[in-house]
Amino acid sequence: MRASLTQPALIGGVVMGVLSALPIVSVGNACCCLWVVSGGVVAAYVLQQNQTAPITPGDGALVGLLAGLFGALVQAVLSLPINLIVGPMERELMQRILDMAGNIPPDIRDALERYGRDGRNGPLLILGRIVAFVFWLCVAAVFSTLGGLLGAAMFRKPAAPPGTIDIPPAG
Repeated sequence: MRASLTQPALIGGVVMGVLSALPIVSVGNACCCLWVVSGGVVAAYVLQQNQTAPITPGDGALVGLLAGLFGALVQAVLSLPINLIVGPMERELMQRILDMAGNIPPDIRDALERYGRDGRNGPLLILGRIVAFVFWLCVAAVFSTLGGLLGAAMFRKPAAPPGTIDIPPAG
């Protein structure tokens, strides 16, 4: 009987989504999509732990794919409140950098000031969120599937030897 993929995929997706949404921790994704791959690996690990038979590479890939899709959703949902909290600090930092840097060309200075003023509200924010979510879906689908394959290879249980039947001696 095949184990359900929902629980392992949700666990792997939450791992991927939370680590990818945190401001400083998310830098790990710059290194070969570390957290995205890790979500697939975690999903494959949980899947293997939930069943006695060894998982196949196909099972690992499928649970990794599902973990990536769930993870993209988690990342999108968590990044909204985090950006609302961190956004004002980011704009203040940008303003301080602009104040300290005296010899920035005027067109770059205008673009940075406009970003700080307009970049976090209005229709562009909504469009940016939609584009970012679609991007995350694509990236997460590919790299978490690879993570699921990797996890299936790393955590695969050895196949059980053929069973023997104990037959009591006659007499």
